[in-house]
Amino acid sequence: MTGSDHLTSRRVLCVSPRYEPSFGTFEYAYALMNGVKAFMPPQGLLVIAAAVPASWQVRFIDENMTPATDADFAWAEVVFVSGMHVQRRQIYDICHRAHMAGRVTVLGGPSVSARPDHYPDFDYLHIGELGDATEALFVRLAADCARPLRQVALTTNERRPLIEWAMPAYELAQIDHYFLGSIQFSSGCPYQCEFCDIPGLFGRIPRLKTPEQITRELDKLLECGINTSVYFVDDNFIANRRAVKALLPHLIAWQRRNGYAISFACEATLNIARAPDLLAMMREAGFNTVFCGIETPEPEALKAMSKAHNMMVPILEGIETLNGQGIEVVSGIILGLDTDTRDSGQRILDFIEVSRIPMLTINILQALPGTPLWDRLERSGRLIDDDDRESNVDFLLPYDEVVAMWRETMARAYDPAALFARYEHQVQTTYANRFPRPASPQRTSWRNIRIGLTLLAKILWKVGVRSDYRREFWKFAWPKLKRGQIEPVIEVGLVSRHLIRFAREASSGAMNASHYSAKLRDPIQVAAEQDITPARGGLVRFSTASGVKNSSVPACMEPGSVKD
Repeated sequence: MTGSDHLTSRRVLCVSPRYEPSFGTFEYAYALMNGVKAFMPPQGLLVIAAAVPASWQVRFIDENMTPATDADFAWAEVVFVSGMHVQRRQIYDICHRAHMAGRVTVLGGPSVSARPDHYPDFDYLHIGELGDATEALFVRLAADCARPLRQVALTTNERRPLIEWAMPAYELAQIDHYFLGSIQFSSGCPYQCEFCDIPGLFGRIPRLKTPEQITRELDKLLECGINTSVYFVDDNFIANRRAVKALLPHLIAWQRRNGYAISFACEATLNIARAPDLLAMMREAGFNTVFCGIETPEPEALKAMSKAHNMMVPILEGIETLNGQGIEVVSGIILGLDTDTRDSGQRILDFIEVSRIPMLTINILQALPGTPLWDRLERSGRLIDDDDRESNVDFLLPYDEVVAMWRETMARAYDPAALFARYEHQVQTTYANRFPRPASPQRTSWRNIRIGLTLLAKILWKVGVRSDYRREFWKFAWPKLKRGQIEPVIEVGLVSRHLIRFAREASSGAMNASHYSAKLRDPIQVAAEQDITPARGGLVRFSTASGVKNSSVPACMEPGSVKD
């Protein structure tokens, strides 16, 4: 930030709180990938790390990879933390460790922005996005880095435009140890879905970076070691369609220059299916996956949650349209809605069968502070503050029935035979429509070939030999291997291993039924082959600076007995 570059130099430790293993962050796949330790770089803290005055020294620690040490806290003068509601316990823990070392603590991000009263122990609270409060914070810390006598809360009134944001400090993170890269083009969403806190936190009018900013950030991600996929963490990638149409030619040109070295993924509303010209450009730009919050196949439920825009095109028709452009749909699904009946679980399973969507993050409803859902349930006395429950919502159906329905739905949705059948459909009707990637030097380097062969060998051993669903895997994989179709075998083998194992834990009751739940679980035990650790990365929407949306907020899990 140029306006504060003259300030007294400080040493800043940015600490990203740990997530517990989750359904949507592929923890069980990491053991198959050399060096992968976490899911995705936290955009927010990396933005704030880049935004501090130029003379300040910054150290970044992602506790999904390794915990901050006593030496890290001893080095620092101030500790920056940012996180979501589900990370509250880890946020408290970082604050405690920092205070034990005598360091001043600063907390920003969506959780504290929605509920500052939840964090009385932090020295400074940064409420809102990057802006005037950030400048004021830097001025205060430069003048005095001692702990204040009482908590200081700074609220952003003037947001800094995204075109003035510093490039995320990817160089401070171990980018090559993440499952995916992350990038942000816009912040905000025009829709007001009842359960979503995005409009309240980040606004309904999308704010944007320039295409040139995005291509520079992609260049930096490549320089830092990303060689798989990059996820656009925008609240809604198509929130401003005109801007996206202006961006996509730049992404296409970038891919051509870089030999289609990576693929893209994003989050968007399902009405993206109404924009065939946009989808065609996304296909050419190398978008393989779009996460759509379908939530429920039931029209009355969509109307009740203010998500009628999902019905602008018939849901199945919209999915087929995306698949026809080579784009796989990943879906969010919610159980526990007021419109649910005892048949809702079966109706979701019926929808999964006909839609052929392989991966769906199925959650029990949780009310988040600052959402219309929270306000409505609070007025009616239906919010429950009990950390022993899977949800803070007093459902209209009996609580035990909702939880049992979720567990059964998870078990049946991710039965190996059913899952591989859905992926077989994707290979034939979606992957076959992807934009052909050239045999470029970037894609066919000896390094990439070695990585691919190592990954394939591990999949064939751990899934094809050691797993109890190996018969279903070989029915899927063998015909493709005979035809030399290596990529779908690797892609599906990698993801399915995680989905099947995690779903089994879910259906056995070994983890929370809501990815937002605060219910305590025992730490996960290392699997029999000792290839999993409990501290893993999460897909994040947190920052003192960034409006990053999660496609899959992590849940907690406890010891299980699942083998490969």
